[in-house]
Amino acid sequence: MGGSSPCASCKLLRRRCAKDCIFAPYFPSDDPHKFAIVHKVFGASNVSKMLQELPVHQRADAVSSLVYEANARVRDPVYGCVGAISFLQNQVSQLEMQLAVAQAEILCIQMQQEPNLPTHQIDQVDKSLLLSTNSFDDNNIPQYLSFASSSNVIQDPLKRESLWT
Repeated sequence: MGGSSPCASCKLLRRRCAKDCIFAPYFPSDDPHKFAIVHKVFGASNVSKMLQELPVHQRADAVSSLVYEANARVRDPVYGCVGAISFLQNQVSQLEMQLAVAQAEILCIQMQQEPNLPTHQIDQVDKSLLLSTNSFDDNNIPQYLSFASSSNVIQDPLKRESLWT
């Protein structure tokens, strides 16, 4: 225990904070919400076991991950972090599609400005732009999107609406 005040864990669990308390370095008394949410989702006993199984230098990162996951679980009890990851992956996919469309439009404009050039004289940059617009066929859809639900619809975990129509 660092000082006279018990750590957030011992304070919440109403027990005496021992000198070698496993929670004290990671759940200070001035941030009780941090432990409360981890305790609510994972339970103090499970968190204690997890921390004891880890080397000391990895415990702070583990606590940070537990706090993040616990917050995600409170916001979205079904999907947790996976819902947020799926939402972000969907956004990346949409942005990749927008980039491919923009690259195709640039290529079309360039070809309209130089209509007398034969096709084989398109420089290598234009060829790579053209090829990148064709990279979104059904065989190249990232497999990480297929786990979101049985209907392959990714949902915004906060809005509960389909992001794809």
